[in-house]
Amino acid sequence: MRLVSRTVIAAAASISLLTGGAVVAQAALTRAPAEVQAGAYALDSDHGKITWSVSHLGFSTYKGQFVNVDADLTLDPANPSAATLTATIPLTEVDSNSDGLDAHLQTADFFDTANHPVATYVSRSVTVDPTAPDRATVVGDLTLRGVTRPVTMTVRFNQAGPSMGGAYRAGFDGEATIKRSDFGINYALRVLGDEVSLHIEGEFIRQ
Repeated sequence: MRLVSRTVIAAAASISLLTGGAVVAQAALTRAPAEVQAGAYALDSDHGKITWSVSHLGFSTYKGQFVNVDADLTLDPANPSAATLTATIPLTEVDSNSDGLDAHLQTADFFDTANHPVATYVSRSVTVDPTAPDRATVVGDLTLRGVTRPVTMTVRFNQAGPSMGGAYRAGFDGEATIKRSDFGINYALRVLGDEVSLHIEGEFIRQ
């Protein structure tokens, strides 16, 4: 049944193209930042997450994720430096693939979620790479455990256009590195890594 469905869909797309029509989602997709629709965007939390990685005793690189992130983005391709990004990260929504570690991360040794249940990020500047318009540097303030520090992200624009459900989306990936000690997370610093690498994935829906 699945093979038949795929065959029917492919045939319909071919007929549409041959008769001068177009598959809207494919025709409107763009990887050119200048062609992205301006406006306000909200993160699709089902397709937005932050993957963190940190050295575990020097033996391995341990990874986990923050999910159910809430973020808002404004874009204007005519003035990309005016873009803004705000994000709220629920620290209770951490998934390390270990129930024990997830629980430990909630304590005062790490996030202290009883007093600081969320982290926030607010951009202050966006600078597009003059040699690669799909790359940008975002500088903003990260507040974690009540401590605010500047954090720089390198961001790559993936593509924009209507998705399968018809909503107009813009997709990005980002990278950043922070030191947990800068935010007062000093537990086991001598054996666990201080530097935490962050990989950010986000699909934003135009509002």
